[in-house]
Amino acid sequence: MSKTLFIDPKQMRKSGWITFKDIPVNQYNRSINDEKANFLKEDFLRIYRDMAIIREFEMMLHTVRTTNEYEGIPYKYTGPAHLSIGQEASAVGQAYLLDKDDYIFGSHRSHGEIIAKAMSCIQKMSDEELLEIMKNTFEGAILKVVEGKQKDTNSIKELAIDFFIYGAMAEIFGRENGFARGLGNSMHAFFTPFGIYPNNAIVGGSAPIAMGAALYKKVNKKKGIVISNVGDGALGCGPVWEAMNMAAMDQFKTLWEEGYKGGLPIIFNFFNNQYGMGGQTNGETMGYKMLARLGAGINPEQMHAERIDGYNPLAVIDAIKRKKKIIEENQGPVLLDTVTYRLTGHSPSDAETYRTKEELDAWKAVDPLETFKDELVNAGIASQDEISEIRQNSKELILKIFKLAIDDSISPRIDLVKIPNFIGNVMFSNQRIEKMDDRECDVLIPKEENPRVKQIKNKIRVGVQDGKPVSKIKTYQLRDAIFESIIDKFYTDPTLIAYGEDNRDWGGAFGVYKGLTESLPYHRFFNSPISEAAIVGSAVGYALCGGRVVVELMYADFMGRAGDEIFNQLSKWQSMSAGVLKMPVVLRMSVGAKYGAQHSQDWTSICAHIPGLKVVYPATPYDAKGIMNTALMGTDPVVFMESQKIYDIGELFHMEGVPEGYYEIPIGEPDIKKEGKDVTILTIGPTLYQAVEAAKILEQKYGISAEIIDARSVVPFNYEKVIESVKKTGKIVLTSDECERGSILNDFARNITELAFDYLDAPPVVVGAKNWITPAFELEKFFYPQADWIIDAIHEKIMPIKGHIPVNNFTRNEQIRLNKLGV
Repeated sequence: MSKTLFIDPKQMRKSGWITFKDIPVNQYNRSINDEKANFLKEDFLRIYRDMAIIREFEMMLHTVRTTNEYEGIPYKYTGPAHLSIGQEASAVGQAYLLDKDDYIFGSHRSHGEIIAKAMSCIQKMSDEELLEIMKNTFEGAILKVVEGKQKDTNSIKELAIDFFIYGAMAEIFGRENGFARGLGNSMHAFFTPFGIYPNNAIVGGSAPIAMGAALYKKVNKKKGIVISNVGDGALGCGPVWEAMNMAAMDQFKTLWEEGYKGGLPIIFNFFNNQYGMGGQTNGETMGYKMLARLGAGINPEQMHAERIDGYNPLAVIDAIKRKKKIIEENQGPVLLDTVTYRLTGHSPSDAETYRTKEELDAWKAVDPLETFKDELVNAGIASQDEISEIRQNSKELILKIFKLAIDDSISPRIDLVKIPNFIGNVMFSNQRIEKMDDRECDVLIPKEENPRVKQIKNKIRVGVQDGKPVSKIKTYQLRDAIFESIIDKFYTDPTLIAYGEDNRDWGGAFGVYKGLTESLPYHRFFNSPISEAAIVGSAVGYALCGGRVVVELMYADFMGRAGDEIFNQLSKWQSMSAGVLKMPVVLRMSVGAKYGAQHSQDWTSICAHIPGLKVVYPATPYDAKGIMNTALMGTDPVVFMESQKIYDIGELFHMEGVPEGYYEIPIGEPDIKKEGKDVTILTIGPTLYQAVEAAKILEQKYGISAEIIDARSVVPFNYEKVIESVKKTGKIVLTSDECERGSILNDFARNITELAFDYLDAPPVVVGAKNWITPAFELEKFFYPQADWIIDAIHEKIMPIKGHIPVNNFTRNEQIRLNKLGV
């Protein structure tokens, strides 16, 4: 099913004007008396109570962080405390109508948002549901701490409030009873049973992740909306723009099928507190003057953009009510410019030299806790005594929980002496889940009717037959192996989606996806914008919510465009959540050739350096299919590297051929591709084939028997086969297409030295690409490792080869010279 969108030159060249609609600015003007028909007294008081609890919670953090005590109780907390004092009305107003099916994603300044959302969920949930959640969270560990400490011990809702405030506070203070066992801390709090998804320490980091959550809801027809909460300073971040653009893709309305048509169910909410740290957005670091105008740059609907008064909780409730209706009518995305102000600094160490006392005093004069209180009293909703009681109860609540959260006997930290591997054990989930949801898969035709599946069935599944190479047209290629694994999963896991640049109609830049369009509707397989940060960030959000996703960046070189999303998001949420969250994402990236310095870099080692990513690099069709099957069965993020040099290669090592049926290859297990006794060659990626060529020359010309081990995986990696090989040969050379400096091969060499020192006749030798830019195709043989490089390195650094005359200089003097030059 290919695209049918016609780009008409007559329309494209037609003269005219772009017109814009008016964007509402602070249009809410109803008084409390006006709203009495919509809110009961207890509703008004609950709004104020939630604001008061947030204020006291953050005042406690501010006091502890700046004075090392709270209410006379000493406690030293040195962690982050980015506070939203002054922003309580916007948080409570936003959460008021939301329930557990509505998801929020926040920033480093989101304590108020998560408390407000929790209070709203607790209000709407039944006692039975709340009890079940509390009992199931860490086997009731948090519940046991707070149980029986309520004024009304029969009130499940009061118990649930204590439960949440304690879990959040324990998390901030790094305690084992925190919602992420204390591994997330202040800036990464979450509690998914209440629809509170991870806050983010990276400015703007939540925007593409929240967009992925909205994509999950849309594709899997889940209830609720998603809200991305970031500050106004985040508009300086490219991923935020990428997320809004991708959320507004036309294809949702033009190409997606009935039942899936319409915009994403997401509100991009900007808590516009006027500052990005010390930079004043309006008038200094931005040029928009009014943030809401930016919706006009995204789509014709102008993202239904609106500026609202975030210092009035009723104005925010009104806006959320109206915007939710727009989303429920499939007209998202929405942009909200929520005007607010933080009355404290960016953090407790902030000297606040960037704003005047007059400005701060002016905002304090309209502090929502005071103005809303006065309005309640003046409207006869509450007496001053009732308000005072709410404030006193809030203080008592926070003090009670504070005492519990800082008590080492009740709230211990993770004992890394007793359990030294605790953090290591949560880096990966290492689970196998065949399908993330149990329902029928949306497909267009039976798999056996897919044209490419039929074509592959007629291919020869080995690369050599009767001693002769099979032609590339007839052989089952590495690209076929990846396709076969992925299409199988599309017919097994209904949540699986795949997207990236030029995926659908092009079939992926290198033909791996050719044929998927015939089997898959648009909502499961589609083109994304050229927005690498949004591609990876949305995959993170999709997976966090319970889906499985394959995304592609086309070239490894483009990884730099998605640096934060790969290195801070994809890699860390499993461990920062203490294993509560899962990340079933496969990130496909090809390593280029022929296209020069910005399209032909092997960056495998960059991914390998980041804890929390599994990194694989299969070099044969048999391995590619088996490892992709394993990656798609798992719940960990896998960076799947593919070499463009060998997409069309057939299977040369597994002589039974690549099985048609399902099989898995464990990630982390290297494979002996050729046995030998004199020297070991360990390869990563396509240098396997240079090693094979080198081994033939060594054997035929010099009588030296080389054993070849293909790493297949980089993280994790089992050294046992390599050590056994070195015990036999006493010598090892390691090679890959990465630039030698900083290569993961150097880590491998160090570990082999330590693990097999007694068996080595010489130090391990690394043969990588030159520390240059990648040159033009015609010069690549001088850049990438070749068979003669491997032989010369063995000759110069491991053992002299009788009769061999080296062509390449691998002497120690040359090594010193090149390092002096930085090349």
